[in-house]
Parts: sequence; C-alpha cells; structure tokens
Amino acid sequence: MASRKVMYVFPGQGSQYRGMGRDIYARYSVAREVYAEASDVLGYDMQKLSFEDPENRIGLTRFTQPALLTHSVACMRVFEELAGAGIQPQMAAGHSLGEYTALVAAGSLSLSDGLLLVQKRGELMGEHGSGGMLALTLDLETARPIADRFYCQVGGCNLPEQTVIGGREEDLEALAAYVSEHFPRKRAIPLATEGAFHTYFMVKAAQLFRTVLDNTDFSTPSCQVLANYTGSAHELDARSIRARLFFQLFSPVRWVGCLRTAMEQGIDTFVEFGGGLGASDDPAEKRPNLESIIKKTLRTRKYEADYFAAINCETAVASAEQLAG
Repeated sequence: MASRKVMYVFPGQGSQYRGMGRDIYARYSVAREVYAEASDVLGYDMQKLSFEDPENRIGLTRFTQPALLTHSVACMRVFEELAGAGIQPQMAAGHSLGEYTALVAAGSLSLSDGLLLVQKRGELMGEHGSGGMLALTLDLETARPIADRFYCQVGGCNLPEQTVIGGREEDLEALAAYVSEHFPRKRAIPLATEGAFHTYFMVKAAQLFRTVLDNTDFSTPSCQVLANYTGSAHELDARSIRARLFFQLFSPVRWVGCLRTAMEQGIDTFVEFGGGLGASDDPAEKRPNLESIIKKTLRTRKYEADYFAAINCETAVASAEQLAG
C-alpha cells in the first residue's frame, strides 16, 4: 500500500438523493458524529433532511450542498476508520461543491466552516441564479463558439467530449435546436439545476459570497487540493484559496484539467466518497457519481489507475478491505 499514490474525489450537485447516508449512520458512530455536528452547526435536522426529506428540500441548492458535504465527509471517515492509518491521500479534488469537501478532507477547512460556507454558497446560488444548463457531447473547442453565438457560456469541462453550457432557457432551447441541425449525431441534454452555475449568471452571487469567504479561516492543506478554476493545485496560502473559490462560482469547472493534473502527478488510485446515482432511495443500490467520468478519461488518455468508491456501507467496507489488504 505504501507505493500507492492516492487521490480522494468528491462529487457535486446531482448526486444527492432521499435516504443518503441512512445506512452508514445506522452502523457507524463516526458517521453519526458527522451528522450531529452538521445539525448543530446548520440549525436543522440533517438526518431528517437526508434520510426522509419530508418537505422535498434536498434538491434545493441551499440544502443540497451541506447535505452532500455531510454525507461525503461521513463516508470518508467511515472508510478511514475501516482502512486504518496506512492510507493517506497525496491529493484531493471535488467537482464544484465537492472542492469544498476536498478542502475539509485536507484539513484546510474545518467541517463546521465548510458546512457554513456551502450553506451560504447554495443560498446565494439559488437566490441570485437564473437560467439553466445543458450537457453537450461536444469538445470544448467546438462547443465554446456555439455557446457564444447564443449568449450562453461554458460552465464545465467534464470529459474531452462533454461540455456543460449555461444560459437563459430560451437561449439554451435555440442552442439545442442548432446542435440538432448541425451536429445530428451529438446530444444536448438538459440538466436539473436552479440556475446557470459557473457562468456569468453567478457573478452577483460571487460578489456577495466574497465577504463570507474573507471571514472564513483556511489552514494549509495536508495534501494537494485541486482547484476547479485552474485545474491545478491550490496555492497554500489562504488568500489564494479564497480567490480561487470566488472565481469558481462564475467560471467553468475544469474537471478534465483536474484529472490531467492528477495523472501528471502519477496518481494511481482514486477513491470517491459520497452521493450516489440511480432511481432507488436505497443507498445499497446507488452507483458512484464520478466513476464513469474518471474511467472514461483514463481510457482516453491510455492511463492505468485503480478506482474505488465509498458511498455506502457495502462499498466502504469492500474498498477499505482491498486497499488495506
């Protein structure tokens, strides 16, 4: 195990679901401690929101973000308890919201400060955001001029052949019709968001969020944490970290760049924590959010690395056993 170069990865919005965390909470005291702290800090019952969601709030950005951060940290702590002290990440990264979880994982943010930050971030994104988002099965160089044509903006580069676009709903509809006509073999897939995240639509939210960032303490990370804004590692000083998080709100998520940096640094083991995809509310039936993106990128680059997940009891136990064995 000592020869492995491990990177922790954390998903963003879209991987939340009712029932998230119910299984690890029931089985592990370390998970219960995370949920108790989240409830105390945020002033509402994180267990009830995450496990039952009686008021259908988990899909609202202001609740989605702290719920996902809580679940991801709880999964990570369960995994680390099971795997023992032999596994130490050399790098951490997260997609959009997940970047904050990565900073918590690296000790740059306390759990409490991380929760308060993403609660306010989600509140501002939901309150001041407008528009919507599409995922295009086009590369960045092809997608960007099309986005410009319709007053839209690139909001994310998830794969070499997948670019996320944000804009007004009517502009996105016109853009989708254009893609259908001129690129009939490509797709424009609407995404369920409360606004055109990571585009100029988020400038007002970022301006208000800056004050919150400036009033939050950041410590030197214990490992490299990758910035969505640059695709490279955060500088170690707090001022630089705050600035990257500020620009992240209205700039594209350079996930392709983050994975490229990981490969350049020789990362050979990815471990994903938190969230889950799939129709069922049962955590055991969920699949990891970032697995497909990571594996497709590795195949495209002809780069060999191992991938593990700890998003529920079953995957946490299996991954810990394999990596600690």
